[in-house]
Amino acid sequence: MNHLTRYDPFADAGFDDLFRGFFKPVRLANAPTSTTIKMDVTETDKAYVVHAEMPGVKKDEIQVAIEGNQVTISAEVKKESEQKEGDRVLRSERYYGGVFRSFTLPVELDEAASTARYEHGVLELTLAKRAPVAGRKLTVS
Repeated sequence: MNHLTRYDPFADAGFDDLFRGFFKPVRLANAPTSTTIKMDVTETDKAYVVHAEMPGVKKDEIQVAIEGNQVTISAEVKKESEQKEGDRVLRSERYYGGVFRSFTLPVELDEAASTARYEHGVLELTLAKRAPVAGRKLTVS
């Protein structure tokens, strides 16, 4: 038996966001908003590969911390003012300030074998999996 689904074009959040921006006063556009680091995580046999979007961040302003199976990515985005005298800002949507993202993976990570590379606004982390520790048998006396 086929199931029919009713299509509602106005139910999509993207459509709502499109029109919501038209009705905001321009003066409220300078209000600070936070942003999140968007990521893709893939897994291979020996590592996890993370691609994190971090546009506008300089390489030396990125910190990556690995503790066991928890990874924290943080960065500071600094405002570079290019406003000339007599110019008036009508809308500013760019974010300036600190951003961070922390996540936990299912296995312990090897910090020494992990690598990080930043190019074209994307941080690529190769997080090596720690070799599993072989359990030992105890003799019962």
